[in-house]
Amino acid sequence: MISYSDKLSTRMSRIKPSATVALTDKAKKLKKEGRDIVSMSAGEPDFATPENICASAISALMHGDTHYAASRGIPALRKGIFNKLTEINKIPLTSAEQIMVMPGAKAGLMFVTLSLLSDGDECICPEPAWVSYRECVSFAGGKFVPIATKGDERFSITLEQLEEAVTDKTKLFILNSPVNPTGKVWTRDELDMIAGFVKKHDLMVLSDEIYEDLIYEGSKHISFASLPDMAERTLTLSGFSKAYAMTGWRLGYIAGPLELINAMLKIQQHSTTCATSFVQTAGVEAIENSAAKVKEMAAAFTKRRELFLDKLSTIEGVKPFIPEGTFYMFLDISSFGLSSSDFANSFLDKEGVAVTPGAAFGESGEGYVRMSFAASEEDICECCTRLQRFVDSLKG
Repeated sequence: MISYSDKLSTRMSRIKPSATVALTDKAKKLKKEGRDIVSMSAGEPDFATPENICASAISALMHGDTHYAASRGIPALRKGIFNKLTEINKIPLTSAEQIMVMPGAKAGLMFVTLSLLSDGDECICPEPAWVSYRECVSFAGGKFVPIATKGDERFSITLEQLEEAVTDKTKLFILNSPVNPTGKVWTRDELDMIAGFVKKHDLMVLSDEIYEDLIYEGSKHISFASLPDMAERTLTLSGFSKAYAMTGWRLGYIAGPLELINAMLKIQQHSTTCATSFVQTAGVEAIENSAAKVKEMAAAFTKRRELFLDKLSTIEGVKPFIPEGTFYMFLDISSFGLSSSDFANSFLDKEGVAVTPGAAFGESGEGYVRMSFAASEEDICECCTRLQRFVDSLKG
């Protein structure tokens, strides 16, 4: 019998399966088996994609838009993205050629790390952080250097922490705002501090802004590339999954210096070729004619956030970080003495509620679980009822 472990490339040993996907898959499996499961782990809106976007895709299909598209992206979509980034985000792009459309924003993360990182190059990133940052950096041969943050300090970082983390091998800084999993939104003062640091050390920045339309009162999204002198060293990553409820459509984009976009374009040409043609047509409809729908969904998330916080406030032993953006609640469960993994697995097994262990997002996520409120108000209330019962059993 063939042993395949020694057939795999050494790069495969650098990466781990996605913990967030694993929890979601486990919950789906249990539900299929007949368990009454409340899923609070998925990172996707529960809304249907707006009808006008679906209709646009159907029309494109019926009119034969089923062939290869330009690898960089169809001109109409890149123009729409260019207008958004320059007019709304205030990023000083000069041409739509500085934008590449991809089959999902996650592809952009892989393209960036493969394009910028050579073996041994280092990448700094505040943690807790989205699980794929670390794995894509490792897959590319780089070294992921986390900066630990704390909930009681608003998951912020200091200049001292940055200076301790940087070396002569540091090449990339990954910034996410609003942050998955914590819901933090970086302030202008924090971004200015980071900007001064990356300029001093001549670093490139990957700014993941996919949750930018999900911002709550008191916070403001600021695109990192809009800051003075940052456009020339920033790659802005985003997509249509979160704001437009288009997770399954797989449509993302990246914008930045033309020379870097052209480098990533070569990877796309030899891998995915292009984003799906009729999906790109739907993307044009989304970005040009769906702002009202985005606001409706954002308003619903705001209402759910308040409901969730209200319900959690009555449960002793849990402490939520009040999210400033995203649709995630990062919940401190350290008072129960369980690892985040044990808490999440036990909660799923005993009460049928799927949440994501904080340790999946880095060591500084230990002691937390992430709950998504991209769920119905009924599910949020049921989750909290079961959470109360579960923590009562832990107290015992």
